[in-house]
Amino acid sequence: MAKEKAAKELVMNVKDFSFTYAGAPKPSLKKINLPVEKHKITAMIGPSGCGKSTLLRAMNRIHDLYPGNRYEGEINLYKEDGSIENILHLRKENDFIKLRQEVGMIFQKPTPFPMSIFDNVAYGLRLSGIKNKSELEGRVEKALKGAAIWDETKDRLKESALGMSGGQQQRLCIARAVALKPRVLLFDEPTSALDPISTSAIEELIAELKEEVSVVIVTHNMQQASRLSDYTAFMYLGDLIEYDKTEKIFLNPSNKLTEDYITGRFG
Repeated sequence: MAKEKAAKELVMNVKDFSFTYAGAPKPSLKKINLPVEKHKITAMIGPSGCGKSTLLRAMNRIHDLYPGNRYEGEINLYKEDGSIENILHLRKENDFIKLRQEVGMIFQKPTPFPMSIFDNVAYGLRLSGIKNKSELEGRVEKALKGAAIWDETKDRLKESALGMSGGQQQRLCIARAVALKPRVLLFDEPTSALDPISTSAIEELIAELKEEVSVVIVTHNMQQASRLSDYTAFMYLGDLIEYDKTEKIFLNPSNKLTEDYITGRFG
């Protein structure tokens, strides 16, 4: 179970959260408690179908793109002004847009828009009301530098993003999210479709990003979780079995099920 943490350490906190897909006879997630610390990387591990991605997508209400899903409990977002917002209470489309600017998401497969490299990064900025050309250019450049892809793109900003390699496209998607200055970035197996060199570049970038944002990453790669994250949550069959510092989870887990999974006895 997740331990209680002081609010000042947190950017997000999942409390007694259950989730049921539309038409499903029982919940996919059951009474989950998971704190997300500021400027830390939290990894979620567990076998396929255990609920990792379901929980991750609940953290910015992506499930609401499909009607009929049911939430119970709380997912609290700690705002910079000290207020706390239970994002499960959001109902208006504009509120969802603001939430996804604060809690960005990077998917397993790179999802660049069919437009230029520049417009990919500028898209969300324009949506948030930034129209000034020089400000847009400055924010796009900063985001591309933040995603460690400026040198590769600065001379081809008007070219289609679809012409980039898979690793470049994934870093562009990260730049697109970073441009909006989110508080949290959610990564759903961001390197599973990439080659080892691109994977290493993305991991290095994620490690650097935690200086600016808090990160939650779903991964099937045990080595990735152990080398990248500060905290690890192990999930199994819709339950959060164990959450602790990554070193403790991998070297001295409290739960036999966690130990069996990490040592490869099942999965």
